[in-house]
Amino acid sequence: MTDWTERYRPTTLSEVRGNNKARDTLEEWARTWDDHREPVVVHGAPGVGKTSAAHALANDMGWEVVELNASDQRTGDDIERFAGRAAQNATLAGSVGGGDGGGGTGGDGSGGRQLIVLDEADNIHHQYDRGGKRAVTELLKDANQPVVLIANEYYDMSNSLRNAAREIEFRDVSARSTVPVLRDILRKEGIEFDEDALERIADDNDGDLRAAVKDLQVTAEDRSRIALEDVSTGSRNRAVGLFEFLDTVLKEERSAEAALRTAYDVDETPEDLLQWVEDKVSLVYEGRELARAYEFLANADIWTSRVYATDYDYTWWRYATDNLAGGVAAARDGTYGGWTRYGGAPYRSTRDSTRGEVVRAIAESGGFSMTTARLDVLPFLSAVTHHCKPRDLTVAMAAWYDLDEAGVAYVTGSGKTTNKVQSIVEDAAALRAEALEDHAGGAFDGGEGGDSVGDGSADGGPDDPTDADVLDRTDSEVDTEDTADAADGDSQAGLSEFM
Repeated sequence: MTDWTERYRPTTLSEVRGNNKARDTLEEWARTWDDHREPVVVHGAPGVGKTSAAHALANDMGWEVVELNASDQRTGDDIERFAGRAAQNATLAGSVGGGDGGGGTGGDGSGGRQLIVLDEADNIHHQYDRGGKRAVTELLKDANQPVVLIANEYYDMSNSLRNAAREIEFRDVSARSTVPVLRDILRKEGIEFDEDALERIADDNDGDLRAAVKDLQVTAEDRSRIALEDVSTGSRNRAVGLFEFLDTVLKEERSAEAALRTAYDVDETPEDLLQWVEDKVSLVYEGRELARAYEFLANADIWTSRVYATDYDYTWWRYATDNLAGGVAAARDGTYGGWTRYGGAPYRSTRDSTRGEVVRAIAESGGFSMTTARLDVLPFLSAVTHHCKPRDLTVAMAAWYDLDEAGVAYVTGSGKTTNKVQSIVEDAAALRAEALEDHAGGAFDGGEGGDSVGDGSADGGPDDPTDADVLDRTDSEVDTEDTADAADGDSQAGLSEFM
């Protein structure tokens, strides 16, 4: 029996369902390729139509497809042999942009091109590919033909690949878009159906159109009609993407238990999930919600640390997941709608270094342990200075702990290159200088005539008490002066003095 996912694969972009905006963006990229000559990364969960859209695009444009699967052929030599030559080639007519445009719907002279499709581009890993990543990067820079990279996880690709290409995201296909596809297939196959049976298949596959078609074929085998009771797919255990996980934990109207279940469906370690949630929580939470979330994240950090403290006993990860997913979800008071731009992956080497410097400054200033600074004080400071508000308090904090732009950005969740953060650091430096001058008591002021300083001290003048004078003082007089000195010492500067 022919695989229905191949038999009914879209042949034109107009047949690609469920991602109209991404589909139109891809078509616009192709039709204007001569103007920008940029490659593109098409990414999204498995089964949402990424590769089908690339082939349909080539068919619409009249382009030949040269396809390479990065997971099968991914050394530098392989990529250069199969894709590099095609990308460097002129068009099939013999010159770049040449040909008569035959076969292309646009009639713009692009019909003789070749579309280079590199599938599973997120599976190119530097340590295994023996030059594969370098070869792909060079391919993107030097290609004389359109190049489409296909990836499931956009941020599993290297920075060099992501920076070299445009980005188009294909989202999960909704059940509302999946059902018409299933309906059309059954009509072409001459099989009757109950509408609720198709809805069940679409719901059970939760955004994976390809899996829904496969389940439909299995259900329809040897049947002339499909009823609801014939559907037995069950809920498919589909891998959850990172952004879907973040939405579930930080925004959606679902229980903490649901957030925890979602965490187990993400193909990431609890340690990686902790870094993602810690990086992105301040984009959604504020105030008390953010403070409560940081408490759970601090607990999760403790549990992940125990993995290494106990010779890699990974059973501790379950407790970390409880806190970073269920705990953070329970920390919010309600739900958040709309779309959140979570941005890129957390760059932990820089952030970890910055966090260490901030925690050390807090610990040294307060005279307590690094653990207390990291788990108790830092989350509090982050909550009360979120996004540098209130500004006066943020300036005072930066002055007290002598934080630079990176430190202020880390604590407040702001960008370190923003004018807001830079102005706060400048004001904090001025505040520190002013406080230092006040506490110096004029010790650094230059007097007129340097020779007058300590005048007569060498001769034992009246302003210079001799040893005999000191010895002549009574014990009670000395005790009185010591008490006064101690009182002055207790009045050392605190954070309030910078306010």
